[in-house]
Amino acid sequence: MDLKSFIDSPCEWLKATGPDHDIVMSSRVRLARNLEGYPFSQKLSKDERKTLIEEVKLSAQSSTKLKNAFFVETQNLNEMDRRFFVERHLMSVEHANNKDNVGLCFTKTESVSVMVIEEDHLRIQVIQSGFDLMKCWKLIDQVDNQLEKKLSFAFDNTLGYLTACPTNVGTGLRASCMLHLPCLVMTKQINKVLQALSKLNLAVRGLYGEGTEASGNFFQISNQSTLGQSEIDIIDGFEKVIRQIIDNEREARKTLSEKKQQKFFDQIWRALGVLKSARIMTSKEATGLLSMLRLGMDIEVIKGLNRKNLNELLIFAQPAHLQKRKGKTLNPDERDIERATLIRETLSKVQIV
Repeated sequence: MDLKSFIDSPCEWLKATGPDHDIVMSSRVRLARNLEGYPFSQKLSKDERKTLIEEVKLSAQSSTKLKNAFFVETQNLNEMDRRFFVERHLMSVEHANNKDNVGLCFTKTESVSVMVIEEDHLRIQVIQSGFDLMKCWKLIDQVDNQLEKKLSFAFDNTLGYLTACPTNVGTGLRASCMLHLPCLVMTKQINKVLQALSKLNLAVRGLYGEGTEASGNFFQISNQSTLGQSEIDIIDGFEKVIRQIIDNEREARKTLSEKKQQKFFDQIWRALGVLKSARIMTSKEATGLLSMLRLGMDIEVIKGLNRKNLNELLIFAQPAHLQKRKGKTLNPDERDIERATLIRETLSKVQIV
């Protein structure tokens, strides 16, 4: 598979559409499923892996939602290809790091994907732009039902879907949102928010999920348990929490705009200045500066920018994307130069006022 074609056709969830897309970058719903007749992923033999992957592939091809999807096996991918899929949120870090052969199925828009043999046999995922968990749920429910017509999922009438981790038993559903919360960070309210989320048994992670820390004011928030709740109950309760965070961020933006106008706006313009002129830039620095630029556009301090372009830069400036675009392996210093060049060239194409 030639991954270069994907660089110029960015995934659907980066398009900055959907409700509250200025604060909620994306919404995601994920289902954990295991097949009857097989041990959990960690205990699969080489032959069982091969058979399971083929069974899932055939089932996906018979599904109307996945029949035209791409299907790849990691034995055919090099290390950079795997990192590329991680950066596009199609694979988890753990899935990419698996030394045994695993599979990945995803649609052309990258809205629907299935990790085959992750912690569970299947991790079905739907991701959409903006704050639209119910849209994610409706689509993933269709995908799940279609796959279940061909695959026999491990299910207990009392417990629900059986999963490798006890926290996923029941519906196997995880809902998550990627939020951009710069003003809650700047007003030092974010710690209170994170503490409240912990008490509600919600997890907070970084741009790439489990094992990553929040950076650039981006926070991925998700539920942690599914047992004893219906899918709709989980999503409904989670939506209420996210809505409150959105309201808090909007209030913090209003407060900073009114009370700390010059100092606040200066941080935004400085970020723009560095992004337009720097010749060397690390991934962490780029994420932080792009966060401020995105905020400047959201509150209309800076005009002429396109939120979709900024979303894409957050992904395209990641290591594997930079190297794919360049067509060769780059060392860290070379990547920092290439990242700065990409950002400068992208910003030079828009009239910023």
